[in-house]
Amino acid sequence: MYVIIVYDVGVERVNKIKKFLRVWLNWVQNSVFEGELTESEFIKVEQGIRNIIDKELDSVIIFKLKDRKFIDRNIIGVDKNVQSDIL
Repeated sequence: MYVIIVYDVGVERVNKIKKFLRVWLNWVQNSVFEGELTESEFIKVEQGIRNIIDKELDSVIIFKLKDRKFIDRNIIGVDKNVQSDIL
């Protein structure tokens, strides 16, 4: 599945959640990650987020799509994370 995760967390948790999500997904811009996950990976990511955030103060929105081909992604301005196929 393809997921987009958008978060707004307290400053004391920003680096923790960013570091955690970089393991699983591609950074797009501040507070936004996207990428492909298996169902088991998604469960791990969701649980990891729950363990990091303060549920009384923070907000995380997860968009789940069955396939990336349904996304019409348009960038206006600077693409902050140009992905490359070069290793």
